[in-house]
Amino acid sequence: MSPPRQRKSILLFLSAVALLAAASALDPSGIRKHLLLRGEVARFREENARLAAENAALAREAIALRKDPAAIERAVREELRYVRPGEIVIRTDGDGGRPP
Repeated sequence: MSPPRQRKSILLFLSAVALLAAASALDPSGIRKHLLLRGEVARFREENARLAAENAALAREAIALRKDPAAIERAVREELRYVRPGEIVIRTDGDGGRPP
């Protein structure tokens, strides 16, 4: 192939690549969509990691509630607001001093 013909071929090839790259960039399902989906995947991975940590904490709490009386008492006091007879409850969350 002669040098001018080779240059034409290379120029034609580069033009075709540039045209395809531009079409891909402008196409709604092209590069832009790929970049958006990549960001979404990263967010989903972070959310999955957070949920996995939360699940592990809940699993540890479930095991403790099956075996540890102190954990059961803590859960009942915190979540159901139970108190022992004779205990005085002082609330500071702005409820006006009403009992639970």
